[in-house]
Amino acid sequence: MGYLRCLQGIGSGIEYPPEPPMNLDPADGRPVQMVLDLERLAREKPGAAWYDPGRRDMWRFGALMPLDIADPADAAHVVALGEGHTPLLDYGDHPVAAAAGLKLQVKDEGQAHPGFGANPTGSFKDRGMAMVVAMARRAGLQRLAVPTQGNAGDSLVRYGLAGGLQVVVAMPDDTPMPILGQVAAMAHLYPDRIRLELVKGTIREAAAKLKADYWPQGWFNCATFQEPGWRIEGKKTLGLEMAEPPPGESRWSLPDAIVYPTGGGTGVLGMWKAFDELEALGLVDSRRPKMICVQSEVTTPLVRAFDAGADDTQALPQTGPTLCTGLNVPAGVGQFRVLQIIRASGGAAVAVAEADTARELATVWRERRHWFSPEGAACLAALPQLLDRGLLRKGERIVAVNTGSLEKYLPALRHLL
Repeated sequence: MGYLRCLQGIGSGIEYPPEPPMNLDPADGRPVQMVLDLERLAREKPGAAWYDPGRRDMWRFGALMPLDIADPADAAHVVALGEGHTPLLDYGDHPVAAAAGLKLQVKDEGQAHPGFGANPTGSFKDRGMAMVVAMARRAGLQRLAVPTQGNAGDSLVRYGLAGGLQVVVAMPDDTPMPILGQVAAMAHLYPDRIRLELVKGTIREAAAKLKADYWPQGWFNCATFQEPGWRIEGKKTLGLEMAEPPPGESRWSLPDAIVYPTGGGTGVLGMWKAFDELEALGLVDSRRPKMICVQSEVTTPLVRAFDAGADDTQALPQTGPTLCTGLNVPAGVGQFRVLQIIRASGGAAVAVAEADTARELATVWRERRHWFSPEGAACLAALPQLLDRGLLRKGERIVAVNTGSLEKYLPALRHLL
């Protein structure tokens, strides 16, 4: 299976065989990640020979992935639907960025752009779920179950159907209607393949439903951080794309800061892992972007823990409704590692007011016709406070991540347009 060497506990450091697939680390109940044999990769494919910039999807990184699309044995398990290879949009003329002299870019995971790939469900979740389904097929798994705030369920349904698997999705009953409706439609059309469970509450209650009724019956747990590092590997491609050379150039480089809307935090671990692997391969040095995690003011586990100097998050009820349903994650089993990365990078966790997110979302649509999710708009709305706190400086390259398409949040947010 390519250059995959083992699984490793993120907290314990204990190494496990790559198969059979496991969930949390039995030593400490924390997540595991996949470890590649980078020395062998560098020796057998020197000079980034594993890299195929001609592919317009996330599989362009070949053997730096746990499944190498260039290997027919691996490729047989991959369900490629165009995910990844999304553009970095120039936002240097954004009023806040222009006034501060920032080289601002937005990684747009929601809309299709000519000459690039396109996430088929309009969400960055497609990166993780493409890898989940590929690895599940490789392992011979047939039944996958995921609790979700919405987008991850939509994505797993799309890839599960394409990959011939059965999927059960548990989500809150107030999930934005385009997302909920899409999953419900697939459950209606393919009742033998797709099941939908609606719950009151958040992703925590969705997970409780699956824990009671599905995981004990043999459905494989694909919750955030609870599959064996598969979603981390998919999200890793976000970081690889931020670092890869522009067309016609050969130098890999990292931004100075990444402003990222953070619910569970899989993407933070994935991007950090990407940067470590690129350094191990001699493509970047030891400098890292400041990792800045943005949350809604109504659900702030990372912000509270970061400000308090705590080692992990603590789940508390949200304090009101939020536009950013994807950030409505009260706490997570892997957030201890997110906090470690934030601090190691010199970054921060910050909260954004709902009114500021709404204003930014409306402005982006009105002035640019970009179809940003509220989570993406929250990253742009965070810029003033990041400048006030000295986290961003003149001349720096800043990448804000728009994680999805506003289309998935209509009609509830149509009044903002």
